[in-house]
Amino acid sequence: MTSTVSIYPLVLANFAALAIGEEPAQERSSYHAGSSGGNQRHAESPAEKAAAAVDNYRFARYTLTVLAAIVFCLFIFRVVIQSIRYIRTLTCLNNDTQRYFKMPNLAFGALKQHLLYAPLFRRRHLREVHFGFFHLGYIPTRFQSLFLVAVVIMNVTLSVSGIEWNGTRAAVLNHLRNRTGTLSVVNMIPLVVLAGRNNPLVGLLNVSFDNFNLVHRWFGRIVVLQALAHTVAEVMKIADHGKTSAHDWSYRKSLLQMDIRQSAHRPQATIAFVAIVLQASAVLRHAFYETFLHLHIALVILSIVFLWKHLDNTHPQKYLLAVIIIWAIERLTRFASLVYRNVGRGGTKAELELLPGDACRVTLKMVRPWAFQPGQYAFITVPSVGLWTSHPFSLAWSNGGTDEKNQDSEKGYQISADDILSSSRDKTSMSLIIRRRSGFTDKLFQKAERSASGITTISAYVEGPYGGHTVLHSYGTVMIFAGGVGITHQVPFVRDLVAGYASGTVAARKVILVWVIQSPEHLEWIRPWMTTILAMDKRRDILRIQLFVTRPRSTKEIHSPSATVQMFPGKPNVDTLIEMEAENQIGAMGVSVCGTGGLSDDVRAAVRKRQGVRNIDFLEQGFTW
Repeated sequence: MTSTVSIYPLVLANFAALAIGEEPAQERSSYHAGSSGGNQRHAESPAEKAAAAVDNYRFARYTLTVLAAIVFCLFIFRVVIQSIRYIRTLTCLNNDTQRYFKMPNLAFGALKQHLLYAPLFRRRHLREVHFGFFHLGYIPTRFQSLFLVAVVIMNVTLSVSGIEWNGTRAAVLNHLRNRTGTLSVVNMIPLVVLAGRNNPLVGLLNVSFDNFNLVHRWFGRIVVLQALAHTVAEVMKIADHGKTSAHDWSYRKSLLQMDIRQSAHRPQATIAFVAIVLQASAVLRHAFYETFLHLHIALVILSIVFLWKHLDNTHPQKYLLAVIIIWAIERLTRFASLVYRNVGRGGTKAELELLPGDACRVTLKMVRPWAFQPGQYAFITVPSVGLWTSHPFSLAWSNGGTDEKNQDSEKGYQISADDILSSSRDKTSMSLIIRRRSGFTDKLFQKAERSASGITTISAYVEGPYGGHTVLHSYGTVMIFAGGVGITHQVPFVRDLVAGYASGTVAARKVILVWVIQSPEHLEWIRPWMTTILAMDKRRDILRIQLFVTRPRSTKEIHSPSATVQMFPGKPNVDTLIEMEAENQIGAMGVSVCGTGGLSDDVRAAVRKRQGVRNIDFLEQGFTW
């Protein structure tokens, strides 16, 4: 009798042959007649099959129910926090001391210090992990890690619970195969929801797309692992069938080939899943992002096609249909937004202006307006540079009716808060700064560089806006940190707070902007916008700006224009800066950061250190694509 070891190579070889489209050896037409021999006593009864199907349906429902419950709890948490901040804003509009809100809630402070704001280990979170030249990604926070571990444990538990492990081997393999296969398809629902740019949970829960993208990747790994478990169980079942169905080796071989023929589409879907995980690794994703993105989409479509064929007329096919509908709605929404924002009236135009420090200012003249909000970003497509590819950039400014480039704050010209607030509403002109890197940004910079005047206008498409859910109005003291081009995310918040202070609509009484740059020439990136802010009414009463130049060519470049705009050489001591403001803070304090991973981690550590001593919140904007 042929040994068990010889069965599995045959099964795997025939699976591989079918996966690449080759024909296995000739099959015997007497398969069904001969398959009822020795294996019949191991088959599941109809009652057992029905019970297993009910279990699979029940555990699939458990998965979706638990995830819905998590969303509900996070929504309640968000509503409570937003309500507290709204009440705080109203209470502090005419209160210049805000002493009550200065003191922390000790229990919530401890929760923020040890869980919500805490990195997984010591202080590293957004600082990239490298192995030589390879980018290995980022270390999640403690809360993110606990959430991901809980999701993994839930899926492992649901994958093995309710299976009669003491039953026959065939019954166990059948049950395990069907359970893991069903859960794999069910988990594709949150996988697709979290991947979408129009993910409704971003606004509902006020959780950044960056965080959802992390969870999306882990759900993808869970889906693939469950699909692999499903396939392995199927391979073992087929091998066992071949061992127990016949004593003649040639006949047994034909039975195996018949089983594999009926499962031809199964390894193809699993192979596509595995390929997705491999090509989505941090090393390949960061090294060849454009290639990764296109291959990723193609493999997803291919795997869904194979999976649809595999699930034909089965209950899990309904879950896959939900996946397809969600994906289609998200794509149609993006397409509708693209058409609405860009088609007609000559189309959207992008004015590229060359700037010092390998950067360019992009001013988008859009067909239709949107209401600009601080913290928004958009996806930009420039066919003449990057064909159909789209790339996300923070929106730094919405141009108003005034000539912002000719305003000089030192000459005493002032802009009213109403002028600034109205200039940010329903405007068709948005501006952003793009720093030259590789790929798309390098080609865009070269496009601007080829113009004799350093300014050129090209056709573009804008998709958005996205984001804009962060509001800083309830904080009496606001510290805003920016590193390099991260200033584009922070400038709108500065303008919003200064205008709100002048109009009496925010609690802010102190706003401190800390910008870390490599060279003084980088100041040109936002000079026209900062000139506008410095000319705003009551700006001197609320705003202080601290500029840190890490690589000055000489000490002559370091000079402070005024008492409220100061320049320093070298890197800032983040802990000291936050301590100085915390000692004299007014009301609750919000600390926002957008910059390099090192800067973000330093700010996070300084804020965590003061939990339980002062009422300080940490707000981080990171783009860990």
